[in-house]
Amino acid sequence: MLNISGIHEGYVLDHIRAGKAMKLYNYLHLDEFDGTVAMIMNVESNKMGRKDIIKIEGPLDTIDLDVLGYFDHTITVNVIHGDKIVDKKILKRPKKITNVITCNNPRCITSIEQGLDQVFVLADEKKKLYRCQYCEEKYSKNSERG
Repeated sequence: MLNISGIHEGYVLDHIRAGKAMKLYNYLHLDEFDGTVAMIMNVESNKMGRKDIIKIEGPLDTIDLDVLGYFDHTITVNVIHGDKIVDKKILKRPKKITNVITCNNPRCITSIEQGLDQVFVLADEKKKLYRCQYCEEKYSKNSERG
């Protein structure tokens, strides 16, 4: 049996769709994180059939909840402090995201100005549709691969 130790302070991201933990790892830039990260992939789940879990040991400002909400607002976020779950965060799809996705419009100011943030605003929650704040180019979460 696999045994992954608990964490003293940090987060446990639970109920990640099976096979999506690595993509979420990249979205959260955990490769640049200095703490401990454990990914448990494709484990059995009564609720989902199969799921992934990510444990992040580190300060409680380590992850951006807007990025998580954009990636999948149904993920369970358990906040750990002093070896105990002290909070469960409810995620929602963010109204605005910055530097998570990029505008594909070659005429957009973000394609020309190198230091400009990539800002997208939620235009249609049901369709998971975001629009570039500058040129209004569409970006649909439904069209994203994976």
